[in-house]
Amino acid sequence: MNMELTADLVEMQTWARGFAHNVLRPAAAEWDEREEVAWPVLQEAAKIGLYSLDFFFTQSLEETGLSLPVVFEELFWGDAGISTAFAGTGLAAVSVLANGTPEQQAEWIPPMFGSADDVKLGAFCASEPGAGSDVGAIRTAARYDQAKDEWIIDGAKTWITNGGIADVHVVVASVDRALGSRGQATFVVPPGTPGLSQGRKFSKHGIRASHTAEVFFDEVRVPGACLLGGKERLDARLAAAREGRSSGSQVAFKTFESSRPTVASMAVGIARAAYEYARDYACEREQFGRKIGANQAVAFLLADMATRVDTARLLTWRAAWMARNGKAFENAEGSMSKLVAGETAVWVTEQAIQILGGAGYTRDHPVERFHRDSKIFTIFEGTSEIQRLVIGRAVTGLTVG
Repeated sequence: MNMELTADLVEMQTWARGFAHNVLRPAAAEWDEREEVAWPVLQEAAKIGLYSLDFFFTQSLEETGLSLPVVFEELFWGDAGISTAFAGTGLAAVSVLANGTPEQQAEWIPPMFGSADDVKLGAFCASEPGAGSDVGAIRTAARYDQAKDEWIIDGAKTWITNGGIADVHVVVASVDRALGSRGQATFVVPPGTPGLSQGRKFSKHGIRASHTAEVFFDEVRVPGACLLGGKERLDARLAAAREGRSSGSQVAFKTFESSRPTVASMAVGIARAAYEYARDYACEREQFGRKIGANQAVAFLLADMATRVDTARLLTWRAAWMARNGKAFENAEGSMSKLVAGETAVWVTEQAIQILGGAGYTRDHPVERFHRDSKIFTIFEGTSEIQRLVIGRAVTGLTVG
């Protein structure tokens, strides 16, 4: 693995950073206050090709695996709330890539993005009121109507990014509850499907410019072709599970496993934004006749912040490179990147507030927003506790519970 970015990746990084600096940052405070999806900003991203199917596919296939982490670090350095709409669509697309056939990928990923003139969103629906970290407890059910070759989905999802306002929803449902997570499958719900509705939209502590809501499925009928991977593959997997044979990764975990390094890069972006703001402030702010950055206590704190940001990035790049090059996460390297990056973002943003003092606690400076935005990264797509559980099982080989 080469730690030096290629010329193409440097160009991509510069492009994304320019959009983050010139478009995302100026809009961040307004849309955080409004607690609404920044559709005009998404349209700007679509116009330049940053939010598009072509960009997603091209960067997903980039040979080093670092392109999406590099871009998402820059976007979340710009603003986490607005960029979470990008990430929500990306997660839905990753689920189709991880579980769907090539034909399904070609059919369902394009409508998640739309066009520059008609921007769309995708939503990945896994979490439920009684099934967050415990994906095996998912109760949303799908049953097959053989006569019509349709699947009927019933249940409720919660904490869904872009939920209810997305054009395409990708939903994890149980087809055999007795098998737990091994009895689950993933379905695409096309736009305008009767029975899908949005419930409560949540008011959140952070990433407030993103839309997070409940999604209800009431006798939602989708064609048999909307089962990702197809029925033949599902039947074989269920048969293996019933016989006690290995049936492969369960579907929700397969999606999260693929996305964790990218999610980690988002947390790195927030942490870097807070560190840079605090560093610049410390080099300008004077107290007792000297720059506060010249005080050992502040300088040492900035040193630790810089070191932790770089540590999180390196773990993230390693995991992304391993995933792209088919290297197994034998020690749960994907979970390591998510764990360290998420907790680094929370710690670094808190220290940034401390360095700014009372000013950092006000909305006159963005560090309080960085701190609010960072916390979700120790919660969604697997809490820090779940990451430690996954890592603990990997490194010990024992059933840790």
